[in-house]
Amino acid sequence: MRALVTGASGMLGGAVAAALVARGDEVRTLQRRPSGVEGAQDVRGDITDRATARGALAGVDGVVHLAARVGIVGTEQQFVEANIVGTQVLLDMAREAGVPRLVFVSSPSVAHAGRSLIGVGATPADPEAAHGHYSRTKAAAEQLALAADSPSLAVVAIRPHLVWGPGDTQLVARIVDRARSGRLALVGSGAALIDTTYVDNAAAAMVAALDRADVAHGRPLVVSNGEPRTVAELFERICRAAGVAPPRLHVPFPVAAAGGALVERVWSALRRQDDPPMTRFLAEQLATAHWFDQRRTRELLAWEPQVSLAEGFDRLAAAYA
Repeated sequence: MRALVTGASGMLGGAVAAALVARGDEVRTLQRRPSGVEGAQDVRGDITDRATARGALAGVDGVVHLAARVGIVGTEQQFVEANIVGTQVLLDMAREAGVPRLVFVSSPSVAHAGRSLIGVGATPADPEAAHGHYSRTKAAAEQLALAADSPSLAVVAIRPHLVWGPGDTQLVARIVDRARSGRLALVGSGAALIDTTYVDNAAAAMVAALDRADVAHGRPLVVSNGEPRTVAELFERICRAAGVAPPRLHVPFPVAAAGGALVERVWSALRRQDDPPMTRFLAEQLATAHWFDQRRTRELLAWEPQVSLAEGFDRLAAAYA
């Protein structure tokens, strides 16, 4: 297969591109920075530029679209440009180029309105109910992608949940850095059950979705390890793998949520570009359960996780050692 992977400079995008290269596919990547994926052809540029996207898609058999603005910092318009406009440009150029299949990489947060998600499947994306610029714009982009599903372009949306692994600068590095500085705390009791996904499993699911887009097209699917753990256990396992003490502090949810709202206002007023220590959305994520029924995902993709959480934590500890 001749495959295009957008956003391959990130951990998950790089893992997807590397997995495709490893099985012998001809892989092209599109992002603003070098992907660092050996054996892949890098196209440097912005996903919102139509000429760049047109060139990257030339002769391609399938696309895995991961390029997005993530995190918390930034204006709403910056998130709209990267996540909504970028997705629309890619869809337009993919149809123009006659690309037959596309995997849109989304997030379970597109259907999370702040309440617990317990054993659910992939409920519809809802830009109005989703919280935060990232989740709202990804929800709208997912709707655009699935609306483009047609007999000539099979589109499937995959929502990997909390992807982590060695080299992770998002979830793992932030937990470890805050633990080292004594600023890591549990919101509430820390007993909320959440799903996570080891990076190799998430990458394999993307490859499976690309291969089986003709079967799974037109629908969203949540991907995770299928091993829910409490927030307290996940924090402890990550901290111990990195050789730092796990958190002992607990902050009541109302206090964390109110503090997050205040911090957001301060960060916005100061136009800070670093991620704030707490936000309303982060408080919700740490205090509410969110784990998912994986049966439909595994059936449609003919996929299941190969790396357990236990093995993943062993690999993380080896990387830190």
